[in-house]
Amino acid sequence: PTRRCCRVLVRVLVLVLVHGLGAATARTAAGRRLTPPGFRPANILAVETVPGRSHWNFMSAVLRALTDRGHSVVAFTSYPSQLPPSAHGNYTEVDTSAVLTRHAGERASRVLSDYSRLSYIVPSVVRWSRQFCDAVYDMEQVRALMVNGTDTAARFDLLVTEPLGSECVAHLAAAVGLPMVYVVPTPMITYMQPSIVGHSANPAYVPHLLYGSAVRAFRHRLANTAVYAYGRLVRWYAELTDRRRPYDVGQPAKPSVVFVNSHHVTEPTMLLPPNVIHVGGIHLDRPASGQLPTNIQEFIDNSPHGVVYFTFGSVVAMSSLPDHIQNTFKNVFRQIPQRVLWKFEGEMKDKPDNVMTGNWFPQRDVLLHPNVKLFISHGGISGVYEAVDAGVPVLGFPLYYDQPRNLQSLVNAGMAITMELLSINEQQFLHGIKELLHNPNYTKNAKITAERFKDRPMTPQESVVYWMEYVLRHKGAHHLKSEALNLTWYQYMLLDVILVFVVSFLVMMYLIYKTFRYFYSFVANHLISVKVKQQ
Repeated sequence: PTRRCCRVLVRVLVLVLVHGLGAATARTAAGRRLTPPGFRPANILAVETVPGRSHWNFMSAVLRALTDRGHSVVAFTSYPSQLPPSAHGNYTEVDTSAVLTRHAGERASRVLSDYSRLSYIVPSVVRWSRQFCDAVYDMEQVRALMVNGTDTAARFDLLVTEPLGSECVAHLAAAVGLPMVYVVPTPMITYMQPSIVGHSANPAYVPHLLYGSAVRAFRHRLANTAVYAYGRLVRWYAELTDRRRPYDVGQPAKPSVVFVNSHHVTEPTMLLPPNVIHVGGIHLDRPASGQLPTNIQEFIDNSPHGVVYFTFGSVVAMSSLPDHIQNTFKNVFRQIPQRVLWKFEGEMKDKPDNVMTGNWFPQRDVLLHPNVKLFISHGGISGVYEAVDAGVPVLGFPLYYDQPRNLQSLVNAGMAITMELLSINEQQFLHGIKELLHNPNYTKNAKITAERFKDRPMTPQESVVYWMEYVLRHKGAHHLKSEALNLTWYQYMLLDVILVFVVSFLVMMYLIYKTFRYFYSFVANHLISVKVKQQ
């Protein structure tokens, strides 16, 4: 028996070693496939001009993929970390928080009254973007990079930056002569899409970033087209009438590649050039720790009916919501058996017994907990992908910008319900919660959407690494850029060609008219002359 046990143990050890070697060989082979011959670590300059937490989360995830790969990154950010995002020691940060004020904790009244209006948000985004550019370009470190353009181009291989509402961010690339990559932390910026990639989406079926409805009936197509036209016109006018800066002189540089925080489960199908790469959910690059703080872990574990997680993100201060809306939420939460995790700033008055509040929760770990049954959200794209990744149904209250369209995509997927925050009442809110909790179709569709979201030929991180290195290998990969970028607006819309056809048609019609008139006159005169002769 002892020998038999020894033989079994030896076989088990052999199998473990073989399996381990096989796995290591597979990982090595995979690494070789992703590492082309002659790989050389690059020096990458990253400038985040938007002082928003969600914007930096996306940018930092892209940069982390590059530093994990072995590239060196120098990043300008208003959210400096205490530790580098990788353990390779090839990451340096320049703090811009002194010149870029962080955008967080807005009062709900301002968000609901101003940010939700198209007439306010588009020109404001253009104005903010240009102000951010002014602040960054005024920094001593950035001025030094631009003054010593030749040295900068020799020191760095690539520039990574984010466009918000203006191409002023491309001025640095043009000044120092570096190939440029855009990162877009939202779905594609529709009102800037023609300037970025040369093509505009078709308003007949692709909803505008700021149009929060599906495009199906004629009224939808009419309204969506109006939003497209209005967004383009307002952005053009806002830049035209603003004070002229050095970056307004000459043609801006165009990106070699654009990484967009989108995925086909939340983004309508549209035609895009090959240099637009979807990397939605890249901020989910690190596996969830699974270790929640003890008080939160116990709160969720000891909830026999499950947990509802409620947050409006970092931009809007939940405590600034009107009292009648806060009371609606509280009164409904008292009526449900589930416990509620509610991101709320400060102390909450008259807090329901089944509610835990906090200034911050580890959102991804919370959503991945199997006892979390519902996510109540404003529809920020990062939270949307975290809900999709976890397969959790969503009750959405879209506030502004891309949030209505983000949530509409989840509604189309059958995993969400949306409501208007300002008109919400207890009956509607309670019905929405019960529908999502007790109708199994929402959870089923959420799981299906999660499977589609995770089914990719390569991870977002691998996509970032591959295309960044593709740009480096091919000296900027300018062949990926659309020729439409070299056309004027009337050439792109074929107005000159249409004009030639129209003029040719009119000339042809005129010649036909003159020919018929000539023959008519000739025949008439001939008949008259014959008649006169007969008389």
